[in-house]
Amino acid sequence: MTLASRSPGAMLIDAFRILLLAAGAAGALAMPAAAQAPAAPPVEVKIGLLRRAVPPPPLYDLLAVPEDEALAGAELAVKDNATTGQFTGQAFAFEAATLEEDDDPVAAARTLVAGGTRLLVVDLPADQLLAVADGVKDAGAVIFNAGATDDALRQEQCRANVFHVAPSRAMLADALAQFLSAKRWTRLFLVEGPQPADQLYAAALRRSAKKFGLKIVADKPWTFGPLGRERADSITRSDALVFSRGVDADVLVVADEANDFGNYILFRTFEPRLVVGTQGLVAATWHPAQDAWGSAQLQSRFLRGTGRTMRPADYQAWVAVRMVGEAATRTKKADAQAIAGFLRTPDFSLAAFKGVPLSVRPWDQQVRQPLLIAQPLGIVSVAPEAGFLHQRTPLDTLGTDERESGCHFK
Repeated sequence: MTLASRSPGAMLIDAFRILLLAAGAAGALAMPAAAQAPAAPPVEVKIGLLRRAVPPPPLYDLLAVPEDEALAGAELAVKDNATTGQFTGQAFAFEAATLEEDDDPVAAARTLVAGGTRLLVVDLPADQLLAVADGVKDAGAVIFNAGATDDALRQEQCRANVFHVAPSRAMLADALAQFLSAKRWTRLFLVEGPQPADQLYAAALRRSAKKFGLKIVADKPWTFGPLGRERADSITRSDALVFSRGVDADVLVVADEANDFGNYILFRTFEPRLVVGTQGLVAATWHPAQDAWGSAQLQSRFLRGTGRTMRPADYQAWVAVRMVGEAATRTKKADAQAIAGFLRTPDFSLAAFKGVPLSVRPWDQQVRQPLLIAQPLGIVSVAPEAGFLHQRTPLDTLGTDERESGCHFK
């Protein structure tokens, strides 16, 4: 049969057969070359954690800090990063340095950096955090502050290589002040503890009260010792009752970051008083009762892995490591400076189970985030409260705004 005499259908079938044979031949030729080409190794992103060992309590302590606080949150985030990294060709290496009482944090940080780890999550007091930041800045290391709330770190002592995942005291105080303002509980009785941290938190509360139109009708120091750590009752109880008598206030606000006495005050005031601040109703980044916006699955995964509930320090370490993972995924880079550069841009955001994405304030590198207003077993509200507005985002109503900032990066 000649070509001219074949039917159009037969000619179409023959053409299809030719295409299949050609594709098969091309695949057969390509197979040896593909088999010989090794898969590209994943790009390794190295993350470190620097923290102090938690000393065991001398006696049974209801408020004892878990030995793996912050570490457990970071480890969970590394697993989350690795899940994404399987699809993006990235691997996440993690190394934790847990310091004993006399260990030098700068030396430990330099050891991590010397091993190629230039992304460091740091859960240390403010002075040690600054020493670490200054000690490794020439090596190009980037620090994520996961624990220190000092406002000075976001003001005159700010560092260009430090991102603040932990909220500032100004943010925590503003969150409570917004809640009290929204409830119209405007008359405050402030009780300030004797520790330097208590005084810094009390100063933040005074600024917040002025900022949101609240009135401090009484401002007294606590002089009765760490009654909150004494489980038995005491004759001092009568002094505490007298201490609180005769103050016409809506709320008693406690500044006791060490948990020395704040829990003792609850239900021991002379007149019935709500207690807020560092005890009673508190502002925090995280809480065991948080289960909105899909956070129940984060809580469940953490509980299964550790046998305990997630604490604010765990969450802050988790956020810090996830920030690195998100930036590495978006930039497709492992370099610390490239990751830090992306975090400073408006393109960075992180879904972190708070209802809105987290981002970074460019003027002091503080992470913007909602804060939970919580009692011991439940979430009462979330700050910023409805009605508190800002030209950029309501999240910037919490803490130091750009026009008030004393941070000037070198």
